[in-house]
Amino acid sequence: MTSLSEVNFKQNYQTHLKHLKLKGLQPKTVDAYSRAIRRFGEYFDHQLNDLSETQLLEYFSDLLETHSWSSVKLDLYGLKFFYIHVLHKPWLHLDLIKPPKTQRLPNIVTVEEAQRLFMTTHTLSYKVFFFTLYSLGLRLGEGLNLKVGDIDASRLRVHVRDAKGNKDRLVPLPETTLALLRRFWQTHRNPVLLFPSRQGGLKLAHSAITTLDRGGVQMALRQVTQDCGLKKRSPRTVYVTAMPLI
Repeated sequence: MTSLSEVNFKQNYQTHLKHLKLKGLQPKTVDAYSRAIRRFGEYFDHQLNDLSETQLLEYFSDLLETHSWSSVKLDLYGLKFFYIHVLHKPWLHLDLIKPPKTQRLPNIVTVEEAQRLFMTTHTLSYKVFFFTLYSLGLRLGEGLNLKVGDIDASRLRVHVRDAKGNKDRLVPLPETTLALLRRFWQTHRNPVLLFPSRQGGLKLAHSAITTLDRGGVQMALRQVTQDCGLKKRSPRTVYVTAMPLI
């Protein structure tokens, strides 16, 4: 039998989802804040209205045993959002969590290592996609979301939309990358997407309305990195000015 507290929690959770959507948060943030409230609900038997500092200390201490500091921070921010926008209560636990300060250097691959990575990638769409990411200095999601209209060939620049922090930016477009993208586009001729989905094969790429699968791209990159013998945790950006691919 469903308890009253569980019923109230489900109603508040749906309100939480609506607020997340209307505040224009990034999809990853929406997922993280939603997951946080579900996790809180399970831990506290769906009673989140008046959590004490002691209860929160116990929760976050337990969470840190199995999750990263990043998860801890996201759960804290998710609960803060829930209190302010759903429960309409002030958030008083400002100094509850202070993750240790760390400074990580990005994993930079050399031009030679990047060339090995590109040449080891046999699937054309992945090969071109990886080269584009590296030559433009893009994040994976930014590359997947590139549209044909984002390429400004006359000014040799690319309009990156809805990047980190919901901000747009312009990045330089090397002529090598422009020429490569033009040749690649000739293989699928999708009127909108630069990297259309490969589901259904090349014949259906022209009419695809979704991009390459994010999980498939990540899996391919991990496999190619392993095949190349690269020891770096995850290859990051390297600017490539000239490298024949196809």
